[in-house]
Amino acid sequence: MKKVEAIIKPFKLDDVREALAEINITGMTVTEVKGFGRQKGHTELYRGAEYMVDFLPKVKLELVLSDDQVERCIDVIMKTAQTGRIGDGKIFVFDVERVIRIRTGEEDEEAV
Repeated sequence: MKKVEAIIKPFKLDDVREALAEINITGMTVTEVKGFGRQKGHTELYRGAEYMVDFLPKVKLELVLSDDQVERCIDVIMKTAQTGRIGDGKIFVFDVERVIRIRTGEEDEEAV
C-alpha cells in the first residue's frame, strides 16, 4: 500500500476529485494548507500599497491506495491539476506499513 499526497491549486480540487472518482478512487482527506516553492510567494497591491504574500493557499490531498492504483492516481492528478504555470504543486508517494479501520478492526487492504 502507498500513501499519495498531492499539493495542488485550490481551484483544481473539484476537477481532480471528479477525475479520481471516474477511475473509482473515492476516499481521500483534503486539507487547506499554505506554502511556497521556487516562486517564493508573490507581491500584491492593496489600497495603493504593495506587500509580499509569502505563503500561497494550496490544497493537500491524502490518499491511501493499493499498489496497483498508484500510477493511475498519479497520472490523473497530473493531467487534471496541471495548468503549466508556476505553483501547480507536487505529488509525494510514501510506503504505508499498516492500516486499521477503527470501526471494524479490519486491517490493510480490507481497511482501505
